[in-house]
Amino acid sequence: MSREDIGALGTERVRPELADLDQWSTRALVDLVTAEDAGVVAAVRAEAGRIAAVADLAVERLERGGRMIYGGAGTAGRLAVLDATELAPTYGVGPDQVVALLAGGRAAMTAAVEGAEDDTEAAVADLAALGPGPGDLVVAVTASGRTPYARALLVAARAAGAATAAVANNPDSPVAALADVAITLDTGPEIVAGSTRMKAGTSQKMLLTALSTAVMVRLGKVHGNLMVDVAATNVKLRIRAEAIVADATGAGPREVRTALDDAGGHAKTAIVALLAGVDARAATALLSGAGGRVSAAVAAAAGGRS
Repeated sequence: MSREDIGALGTERVRPELADLDQWSTRALVDLVTAEDAGVVAAVRAEAGRIAAVADLAVERLERGGRMIYGGAGTAGRLAVLDATELAPTYGVGPDQVVALLAGGRAAMTAAVEGAEDDTEAAVADLAALGPGPGDLVVAVTASGRTPYARALLVAARAAGAATAAVANNPDSPVAALADVAITLDTGPEIVAGSTRMKAGTSQKMLLTALSTAVMVRLGKVHGNLMVDVAATNVKLRIRAEAIVADATGAGPREVRTALDDAGGHAKTAIVALLAGVDARAATALLSGAGGRVSAAVAAAAGGRS
């Protein structure tokens, strides 16, 4: 990609009205950044339909045992890793279901890895290591829409028969042509020219949050608005799990603690056990037969007793 090509991108443009930015007061700088970020919401909401379409693709594949695979370089890749990582404690989702590929590998999470975003061979190898296929969805995230690593991921994903989605912050991006669903978060030029960790990064975080939350809710990882697939693996999560089970069942503290202990700290199993009046083993079986959905599991228990 030439210097001229990069300079023509909306995310790279220089804003003449900010030519004296280095002379602004601290308060003026903070006001400017927060005011600009407020406009990011509209850019993300404008793509709500396409975000939902990607979520539906993910749900279809995850329900059949497939995976959602994020990929990107720099800020975009780090945000993808963050979102994938946080799904484990929140929704009980492991790397066998949602995984993120970052150009440059783990080292790139905390330090710049020179040339990583241009390494197309690494992108192909990183994806190949996961053995992608038609049951998977690959989501490439890139501010410019031209990042070689992201483009190579999509090409390799399509060759493997996987579904594909692209996220970019510039209209008519090259990655859009490589994806089944293309999302454009048109956030425009940054306050600091080319610093796409700013508005572009904020929009990518918002999109990933909306996408993964929609997917998790659709998969039955939420009952009502409670994150019932949380596992009580530390003190904070144990307290949270107890509150979730109590809210979902109306049971008292002693009943809740006993049910959680029997369920190995898994809130969803404890909820079904209490609501259906069964032990943890039976609750687990009910959930398995109901696709992990609490309401369906409880209904099945009630139907079995009628």
